[in-house]
Amino acid sequence: MPASGLSSWRNTLKSAMDPSKARVMIGKVIKRFTDTQGTIDPAQNKQWLAAHARSLDEWLAKLDGGLQAEMKEFMVHLKHHANNVLTSIPYDLGGGGGVPLLYALTRILKPDNVVETGVASGFSSATFLAAMEKNGSGHLYSSDFPYFRIPDPEKYIGVVVEPQLKGRWSLYVKGDSANLPAIVSAAKGPIDLFHYDSDKSYDGRLQAMDIVAPALAYEAIVIMDDIQDNAFFHDLVAQKDIKNWSVFSYEGKYIGVIGDIG
Repeated sequence: MPASGLSSWRNTLKSAMDPSKARVMIGKVIKRFTDTQGTIDPAQNKQWLAAHARSLDEWLAKLDGGLQAEMKEFMVHLKHHANNVLTSIPYDLGGGGGVPLLYALTRILKPDNVVETGVASGFSSATFLAAMEKNGSGHLYSSDFPYFRIPDPEKYIGVVVEPQLKGRWSLYVKGDSANLPAIVSAAKGPIDLFHYDSDKSYDGRLQAMDIVAPALAYEAIVIMDDIQDNAFFHDLVAQKDIKNWSVFSYEGKYIGVIGDIG
């Protein structure tokens, strides 16, 4: 076995010695074998998404010109800063996803409370926080669980978030099942924007929505990444008879949005 593989196993076993981490890790393994695809199969889900999707780039192009310029300037800065930070880290910590959408909606909606799951290196966190700084208001509550296959994984969570932005940030790192109830309890008021980008299993999405939904503001926006992985988003909008929802295609994947965003 290559040294990197041996190292990965050592780090995994080390994490498993922590009972709180072991519970999350066991849960991930169980979901891998027991998770459902939903009421339609993967091929049907992708057909449904393709039939309802619109281009995120086209939606962004309709924004106010000043906001477009500001967003593009931020994206250049984030890419440059993240590249400087991540080139010195010998691990793949994940990328940015649909961060232009996150920036634009945060600037437009000016939410008081934003909750996100799935921080990784922190592209989405940095985006929310930078937009909040421009707004002059708002707080971000983030839920994550360390990459247990690498050494000292906690120190890499949100590594691209710049220090001057962290005053509006509360980071929880025990996994969604523990973090989200704590976040709902800690948030000062209803959740205005919820961004889900962690456990992509059907059951993981369902558990998160069950916890967060009662705390959502009346006109809250919910954003869910990688909805092509299973039919959860399809089932959610159908079974709850949700009227305001959108599907965006972006960089070969799909993003689901619940709420009125125009």
